[in-house]
Amino acid sequence: MKIVQILPALNEGGVERGTVDISREFVKIGHESIVISSGGRLVEQIEKDGGLHISFDAASKNILTAPSRIYKLHKILKKLNPDVIHARSRVPAWLAYLANKNLKIPFVTTVHGFNSVNFYSKIMTKGDKVICVSTAIKEYIQKNYCVADEKIVVIPRGIDLDEFNPTKIDNEFVVKFKQQYKLEDRFVVTSVGRITQLKDYETFIKAINITKNTIHNIKGIIVGGVHPDRLQYFERLKSLVEELGMNDIIAFTGNQSKIAEIYSLSDIIISASKKPESFGRSAAEALAMNRPVIATNHGGITDIVIDAKTGYLVPITDETAISEAIIKTSRTNWSGLREFVEQNFTLVTMVNKTIDTYKKLRQNSL
Repeated sequence: MKIVQILPALNEGGVERGTVDISREFVKIGHESIVISSGGRLVEQIEKDGGLHISFDAASKNILTAPSRIYKLHKILKKLNPDVIHARSRVPAWLAYLANKNLKIPFVTTVHGFNSVNFYSKIMTKGDKVICVSTAIKEYIQKNYCVADEKIVVIPRGIDLDEFNPTKIDNEFVVKFKQQYKLEDRFVVTSVGRITQLKDYETFIKAINITKNTIHNIKGIIVGGVHPDRLQYFERLKSLVEELGMNDIIAFTGNQSKIAEIYSLSDIIISASKKPESFGRSAAEALAMNRPVIATNHGGITDIVIDAKTGYLVPITDETAISEAIIKTSRTNWSGLREFVEQNFTLVTMVNKTIDTYKKLRQNSL
């Protein structure tokens, strides 16, 4: 099959990394993978893995330029004549939906998050098939948009167990990273994700501050890039670290490509998100690296973090609860974490279910 995926950009984030993973797997099993986006640092990986990237402004919300972009996308799709179009975000979904009106190519959307409920977001329910990344997302869109059950397919994001494999880490990177951020002989607690208020890094920092009185060698690292419109928030975080006297305890590492290695050198992974996670990719990746996870108790991540089995769930914005969970986690001997992912959240399963969805739609359209 010739498969087109369309998303705003290819920089960082779960949707972007998932697109890269599934594009690579499509190529491996003989499909033609085409990704349309406005570009970004992950384009090189798409092409290295055998996919084709087409640069197109699928990110701008400017309504004035929408008609010309719809026309341009219509021409691109008509020339490509793919077997399926798969939209992974709202702006690309609108553009693809309208560009595809006369082409009538099978159209799939994936609802990756708990988007605000309005006409703009409703486009994600307009696919011929609507993929939801968790049961929590399925319940959310059915509650707010009355989407028929037979139209929805729940396909959890899949973890690449070859990439997130404790036996295949880059030990040289681990040594250098530990040296750079002074992690030797430290109890490392890590949070992975873009610098944004929704990730609630304030609570993460405060929890580390409380915990340092019990775990004296604790070190907290925050791994994620800073978008220009989040610079003020980033400065507030750095000021908080300064005020608490934690400059030698909290480290901001920026974007990192060796995420598996960072999980491996960590003792605990924390997701303190204020907003419900649609799935919780970083949690599943961490478990695949045999690292327990502490997460806020809402959204799709509750399918992944099971109390006392794979980690602990805590209330949102509760630094004391997170601190207590860190201490409890540090005193627990964890086992079966990777096996839990192998049984529930593999990339192979995600790819097979996605291809099966495409094929059924294609057959119905013939």
